[in-house]
Amino acid sequence: MDKKSTPIVAGVGMVKFEKPGQSDTYDVMAARAVREALEDAGLDYSMIQSAYAGYVYGDSTSGQKALYHVGMTGIPIVNVNNNCSTGSTALYLARQAIESGAADCVLAVGFEQMRPGALGDVFEDRPSPFQAFDEATDRCVGDVPVPLALRYFGGAGLAHMEKYGTTLRDFAEVRAKASRHAARNPLALFRKEITADDVLESAELWPGALTRLMACPPTCGAAAAVLVSPAFARRHGLEGGVGIVAQDMVTDRPGTFDSNDMMRVVGYDMTVEASRRVYEKAGVGPEDLDVVELHDCFAQNELITYEGLGLCPEGGAQKFIHDKGNTYGGNVVVNSSGGLLSKGHPLGATGLAQCYELTHQLRGTAGDRQVEGARAALQHNLGLGGACVVTLYQAI
Repeated sequence: MDKKSTPIVAGVGMVKFEKPGQSDTYDVMAARAVREALEDAGLDYSMIQSAYAGYVYGDSTSGQKALYHVGMTGIPIVNVNNNCSTGSTALYLARQAIESGAADCVLAVGFEQMRPGALGDVFEDRPSPFQAFDEATDRCVGDVPVPLALRYFGGAGLAHMEKYGTTLRDFAEVRAKASRHAARNPLALFRKEITADDVLESAELWPGALTRLMACPPTCGAAAAVLVSPAFARRHGLEGGVGIVAQDMVTDRPGTFDSNDMMRVVGYDMTVEASRRVYEKAGVGPEDLDVVELHDCFAQNELITYEGLGLCPEGGAQKFIHDKGNTYGGNVVVNSSGGLLSKGHPLGATGLAQCYELTHQLRGTAGDRQVEGARAALQHNLGLGGACVVTLYQAI
């Protein structure tokens, strides 16, 4: 993309993620994240021309409730819900508004006030959007008595194990790596380092497929980003910065349901296609990346996504992990923040929390978790139902 039209991430903000019942309410968290993003950008809320507010579990116009704490300027506020990819969908819309010229200073905010326990349908008096996913999963793994997300991603992990000889310990190593990264992140929910043995010894949620520590926790939190056009940045003296040089969103195709492959049920094809388009648009490849924040809602999905993003060959994730290609000193640092597994996963906030992390990495302001010399960063945010958003950032 021509740098003259590259949307710039001028400011980011994020609150520390917390367990359900221990956080502020969603509107207070969101307002704090927005104020921090504005302060980071050196801009006033009166300069924001439109806003996209992402959340999954909340009543209509919760975005207005949150943003009215910051200001009531009459701007368009669009509420966004795209399951776990909600935050990056809000970012996607904000980026489109800048690129199209519809606005040159836009806010994206994501937040979630979650309840304890596994995810499930809220409205049970109508067809579930996951009906086709459940039917495909039934055909692949049968009627396993675990909550829906565990069945999807545990089944995907089993599919990878059967196809490539991956072991449960490989997934445990992914989770242990997440804890080591999170120990450096003051905004992460879980900062205690754990070992692969700790992960394997945690409670079995699905014997042979999934333990408790391989799953991300329900979390409350908020994050925000202010995007501006290059022309706006010049007018207001915003020097340097981080640019969104390519971004794409992909939704499901028939193979999600008719392939009899659990990896495809949980979005592997979407990941492959979205990342391919982004690499092509930006003129880079996975070998050019320094740091990646990817959607590790389960350790199984992180491992599968290594291959989907091209960080290693198909079937090469086990070697990639054993060679420590996914951490400091390796090929690319994956989830320097600790990822969803350790940082937490407030659904609506996750995509913008990833943006927060990568912006600081490219600025060189990530503190103890800084990836040395980071110049190119990739974000992968996945929501079943489904949508996958992949975003490439570069220091400019």
